[in-house]
Amino acid sequence: MSNGCKSNAPSSSGIYGPLTWFGNMVENCLKYAEAGRQAGKRVVGITCEFTPRELIIAAGGMPACLCGGVFETIAPAEKYLPSNLCPLIKSTFGFSVTKQNPFLEMADLLVVETTCDGKKKMYEMLGRDKPVHVLELPQKADDPDAMEHWVAELRKLKQRLETLFGAQIDDNSIRHAIRTMNRERALRRDLAALMKSDCPPMTGRELLDMKSIIACMPEDFVQYEKALSMLPGRTLDPPAESRVRVLLTGVPVPHGAEKVVDIVENSGGLIVSQENCTGIKPLLEDVDEEASDPIRALASKYFHLPCSVLTPNTRRMDSLRALVHDYRPDCVIDLIWQACITYDVESFQVRELVTNELGLAYLRIETDYSPSDSAQIAMRVQALFETVRAGSGRERNID
Repeated sequence: MSNGCKSNAPSSSGIYGPLTWFGNMVENCLKYAEAGRQAGKRVVGITCEFTPRELIIAAGGMPACLCGGVFETIAPAEKYLPSNLCPLIKSTFGFSVTKQNPFLEMADLLVVETTCDGKKKMYEMLGRDKPVHVLELPQKADDPDAMEHWVAELRKLKQRLETLFGAQIDDNSIRHAIRTMNRERALRRDLAALMKSDCPPMTGRELLDMKSIIACMPEDFVQYEKALSMLPGRTLDPPAESRVRVLLTGVPVPHGAEKVVDIVENSGGLIVSQENCTGIKPLLEDVDEEASDPIRALASKYFHLPCSVLTPNTRRMDSLRALVHDYRPDCVIDLIWQACITYDVESFQVRELVTNELGLAYLRIETDYSPSDSAQIAMRVQALFETVRAGSGRERNID
């Protein structure tokens, strides 16, 4: 918990522009996609950070994230999928069943990946209605042969995009897309770095919301720069010094699935870092803009993502160490979506790291998109914060 946060700037001074813009994110993306299609661009649906958006942009496409975060689409999906499947998978497919996701409906291609057995089988069902290209992600993080396989997979994706869209993707167009994506990553990374302060100028939920499901929209860049100029000096209510600093790790938090984020911050916490695929994880590394082989440079960047599907996933532990050092959380909350096996198993290693090496309080939360367990989660989070405030975080973890 920080001390003595004071500012002469009024609360939320000037920041409502960017917050309002990203508060209308879905509408903004829909207008952008519709205008892009009229100009001859294609919508390409993606479901994972391993998919290199740069290749899609270089082909004249608009990469749109399709990961479902809505509870209401799960029941329709369960008519086709097992009920004991990850809520992200069910919610994503539920949008296909209900035809409620306009980006999925207008997508000319779905580029998906083999990070999860449940997702792989769900993609087969999506493939009944849409063309699907599957990227086969290697599993061995440190194997040179795995990297070569991944390079070959990206070259096959380039060929598929060229054939389907009638586009010529040359090295210069890829490098231009790399520069554009690197700029977006840098702006979002700079926003995340504001949370390192003793007095962070925004909440974790506000930071989480400051992104779009379509990458590299020009107006997003404008709003990122506005936020970076306006946020310093902003104070929170309740103030940051009264809150428990939290590092959130684990599964991604797609749009609509912010239940746990809101519970944490409504219970007196402030999420200063989010080590997940919707947070800092995909922003930690840029792509080499001057590489002689831009596809190999893309493969290197994306294969370094510390995802729990890789083995061994020592990079995640290294990332957690660095984030704890930089963001100075009082505790770590490990979020697991029900039936997400890889993150569930890996939580044991995370707990050992956090409690034994880093000396912080730890809480593992396993949940789904339903609001039915919100009160129970809030009680557990409040107990964690009481432990932190009592100064016994080095002696206990809550589970």
